[in-house]
Amino acid sequence: MTGTEDGSKKSVHVDAYSGVDTTGHEWDGIRELDNPLPRWWLWTFYACIVWSIGYWVLYPAWPLAASYTKGVLGYSQRQVVTEQVAEARAQLRQYDDEILAGALADVQQDPQLHSIALAGGESAFGDNCAPCHGRGAQGFLGFPNLNDDAWLWGGTLEDIQTTLRHGIRWEADIQTRFNDMPKFLADGILSRDEVADVVQYVLQISGQDADASAAGRGSEIFAAQCALCHQEDGRGNTDLGAPNLTDAIWLYGGDQASLYESVAYSRRGVMPAWQGRLDEATIAKLALYVHSLGGGQ
Repeated sequence: MTGTEDGSKKSVHVDAYSGVDTTGHEWDGIRELDNPLPRWWLWTFYACIVWSIGYWVLYPAWPLAASYTKGVLGYSQRQVVTEQVAEARAQLRQYDDEILAGALADVQQDPQLHSIALAGGESAFGDNCAPCHGRGAQGFLGFPNLNDDAWLWGGTLEDIQTTLRHGIRWEADIQTRFNDMPKFLADGILSRDEVADVVQYVLQISGQDADASAAGRGSEIFAAQCALCHQEDGRGNTDLGAPNLTDAIWLYGGDQASLYESVAYSRRGVMPAWQGRLDEATIAKLALYVHSLGGGQ
């Protein structure tokens, strides 16, 4: 007989198959055996209790109103992470010093240092440049594709580094890359018909379908108004940020309507100057990374 919660007695039922007493609980004819817990399980449970008490004493454990128990060992995971970060930064500074010690071209000749620079440049690109140029540097309308070989301001390591430092049309930097295309229609330099003729000429030299007679008239206007920046053959001038008009790469679109908009009202893209916002080592790594994307000169 066993006792119940209300003090009454009930018969102990012994399971016929296992010979073990049951608890008296039954569900749909299934009885619950009253097996004791295995000793190994009990000892493990007791060991965990002892270990937890020791942990509470030795390490930070209990939250308080404005702090927490520190533990007699004074261990701090935050301090460990802080020290690890400081150590990693010290190692990176060593590599940064090496990157800045000579010319960027020298870094390219050192496989290990170049690999480290590219990894740092890719990370910096994702944090600072990808919102405009895309995660893969593929660019968007008005934002250059950095994977090709078409550079408005030059694609050498030094050119890219200068562009990164001083930006494009970033008026807060007196050394910024700066050159504006006139608004030929809006400023009254050309008439609508003359703008349309120039557009036909640009379509022609870029290998697109064009009105031959209009393009003929446009070539004379182009020579007088546009060749100073874009050169007589329309291949552009990286010293002035003037794009090549003879290829199939267009920053703002190369169809007739887009070209008319560009000639009539100009385009004025702006890129921030990163000097002062990023350290010189990061700018150097960015220059090396962008140069490696496939379009470096």
